[in-house]
Amino acid sequence: MALPAPAPSRVFAELVPAQAPALLTPAQEGRGGPPAPSGREVHVSGSAELSAGPDRARVSVRLGSRKEAAGAARSSVTRRLEYIVQAARQRGVPEENMTVTEDFNRVENTYQMEAEVCIIFSDFGKMQNVCNLLIEKLGTSVTISPPHFYHTPEAVDTLRCQVCVAAVGNTRQKAQEVCRLFGQSLGKPLLIREEETREWGGHTESHLPNSPDLLTLQERIQNATAYASCRVFAVFEIKGKENRRNKLL
Repeated sequence: MALPAPAPSRVFAELVPAQAPALLTPAQEGRGGPPAPSGREVHVSGSAELSAGPDRARVSVRLGSRKEAAGAARSSVTRRLEYIVQAARQRGVPEENMTVTEDFNRVENTYQMEAEVCIIFSDFGKMQNVCNLLIEKLGTSVTISPPHFYHTPEAVDTLRCQVCVAAVGNTRQKAQEVCRLFGQSLGKPLLIREEETREWGGHTESHLPNSPDLLTLQERIQNATAYASCRVFAVFEIKGKENRRNKLL
C-alpha cells in the first residue's frame, strides 16, 4: 500500500516595516547616527506531515482437548501451554506480556479443556520466530491468530510531538529564506502558535481487527500505520542586514 502524497506546504510571509525613526537627541547624534530600527517582523506559516508504524503486536494462541477422562483433557492442554509460554519466555518476551486463560467444561459424556495465550510483542522479528516455532512443533493442535498491530499511547504522543517540532522547524527555515531574499538576518521568535493538527489511520490496543487473513505481514503493518499533520504560525524578529562574513561561509 503506497503512502499518501504529502499535503502541499502553505507558505505565507509578511515583512512588517520598521517604525518611523524618532528625532535624534544630542547624545544620539554624538554617537554617530540614528538608533537601530525596531519593530520589524516576519510572519510565516508552515506545515509538516509524518507517519509512524505500529510499536506493538498482539497474537493469540488457542488450543483445546476433549477426552473421556478429566485428567487426560487437562494434561493434554497443560503440556502444550507450558511449551508455548516457555518458548516465548526463552525468546525474550517478559512474563507481564503474556496472559493465559483456561476454560474447563463437561460436554455430554466427555470433558473439554480450552485455553488461550495472548502474547504482546514489541519486537516483530521475535514475534515471527515464536509463531514459526509453535507452528513447526505443535502443528494443527494450536490455532494462531493473525497479529494485531497497534500503537501504544506513548507512541502516539511521540508522533504528535515530532510533527509539531517538524512544522516549527520548516516554518523557521522559510522565515530564514525570506529574510535572506531581502538581505536581512533572522532574529529570535516572538510568537509560535499551533493552528491545526490532524491525525488519521493507526490502531489502538482495543481496536477490533477486521483485516482479511490473506494480508501479508507488511500489509498489516501498513494498514496500522498512523499519520499526523500540523500547521503552525510564527512571528520572528528581523535583526537587520545579514552579516556578509556569515553569508560567504
